Amino acid sequence: MTLPFALSRIHHVAYRCRDAKDTADWYARVLGMTFQTAFSEDHVPSTGEYDPYMHIFLDCGGGNVLAFFELPKQPEMGRDPNTPAWVQHIAFEVPSLDALRAAKTHIEAQGIEVLGPTYHGIFRSIYFFDPNGHRLELACNIGTEDQYAELRRVAPLMLDEWSRTKKAPRHADWLHVDPGSLAE
Repeated sequence: MTLPFALSRIHHVAYRCRDAKDTADWYARVLGMTFQTAFSEDHVPSTGEYDPYMHIFLDCGGGNVLAFFELPKQPEMGRDPNTPAWVQHIAFEVPSLDALRAAKTHIEAQGIEVLGPTYHGIFRSIYFFDPNGHRLELACNIGTEDQYAELRRVAPLMLDEWSRTKKAPRHADWLHVDPGSLAE
C-alpha cells in the first residue's frame, strides 16, 4: 500500500504521572534521561476543555523522547484492572549484556526491585517499575542476523495461525531455549 506520507520516527510517547518534578528527577537519577522541555496550559489545545496540566519531555537518547502529563484536576491515576501488569510497558535498549548487568546493579542500588535478566531468544532484558506504576524494561539485543531474518520470515505465518486458533504458534520455539541454561 502506498500512502501519501511517510513516518520518519516516533516523535514522543506520553504517559500520565503523579508528580512531574518527581518523575523528571527519577528518570534522570535512575536512567540518566535529560529533562528537556515542559509545556503547561489550563486548557487542552486539541479540545479546548479546561484541564490544567504539566507536560514534560525527557530525552532518552538516539532522538527518542518520553513524555508525561501531570493532571492535578483528574481523579487519581490507575491502570486497566483487566490487563496484567506485565503487558503494558516501555522498553529501552542498552548496547550490551555488560551494560544490562551494570544497569541492574545501579537500579537495585536505588532501592528498586528488578526482575531478570530474562532470556527472550534474540534479546535479554530486566524489568522494574517507575514511581508512577509504569513497568519499564531494559533490553540488549543478542540475536544473529540469521535469527532476525527467520523471525521476519515466520512472523506472517505465526500471526495468521494465531488469528485462526488463538493458540501460541510453534514456528519460533527456538527462542525459548536459553543456551546458558542447557546442561553440558
